[in-house]
Amino acid sequence: MVKGILSGDIIQLSRAITLLESKLDQHKTIANQIIDECLPYSGNSIRIGITGVPGVGKSTFIESFGNYLTSIGKKVAVLAIDPSSQKRGGSILGDKTRMETLVNNPSVYIRPSPSKGALGGVAQQTRASILLCEAAGFDVIIIETVGVGQSEIAVHSMVDFFLLLMLSGAGDELQGIKRGIMEMADAIAITKADGENTQNAKKARQRYKNALHLFPANNNEWIPEVVTCSSTENIGIKETWEIINKFERHTKAKGFFEKNRQEQAKYWMYEKINDELKKRFYENEEVKKLLPNLEQQTMQGKISPFSVANILLKNYYKK
Repeated sequence: MVKGILSGDIIQLSRAITLLESKLDQHKTIANQIIDECLPYSGNSIRIGITGVPGVGKSTFIESFGNYLTSIGKKVAVLAIDPSSQKRGGSILGDKTRMETLVNNPSVYIRPSPSKGALGGVAQQTRASILLCEAAGFDVIIIETVGVGQSEIAVHSMVDFFLLLMLSGAGDELQGIKRGIMEMADAIAITKADGENTQNAKKARQRYKNALHLFPANNNEWIPEVVTCSSTENIGIKETWEIINKFERHTKAKGFFEKNRQEQAKYWMYEKINDELKKRFYENEEVKKLLPNLEQQTMQGKISPFSVANILLKNYYKK
């Protein structure tokens, strides 16, 4: 499987990512071995996170952007995270149907993955999937968030460049935008900047540029840029790529690019440890035996959640 991935075999790459997503311990063991063997061949890409509110046109933008990248000789992997149902755990996985031309592009690999309730709707295995896609020879890795909750924070911790897509024309572009997300953005793209909406997009661009100047400077000394774009008219797509290239040159010259990746690797090491500890805690036989009754007592107000936590942890750690 590793040999197939390193030779660019999409089937073997898909099989490996499927193992990553499996809950079976034997599959996880194999997946970890594959990652370790592919690790020396990873890292040779630009990792781009793309987020935005539902309806902003993320899939349409990615399709136009991906087709442009392949036209200049790039190989592109799109890891699209679909929201899982909180009730049944299922997901729509509809990104492939929304990216009709991109899915048939031989230089593009699209992998929709259900979030499975992971932090902010981001699949826990996405970080590892990035490494495998890089080992398979993809130059540009795009991670699309579901655009809800804290998914932006999780994606920001695994990419080099973070692009925020925004709509114009509502008249209150700056209202309701979380300051934290604005501060994370390395660039903002105003979408659907065509036809009658062109002037609104230009006005929104100036508003965002003014707003970004109010934020403190980033550690990497990069000043976020704002661009208007139309995915249907291919306006601003090339300019967006040029901004990303400019960002990469700037951060590499400052030494921030590699430092950021090192910090991200450390972050995901601790995230994996936390995930495993949580999983083992709830799989513990003593915890499983005590939890239902203690849960009921908590709901009835007979015992505090803090006391329950202490009881369960003591039983988990007792010899």
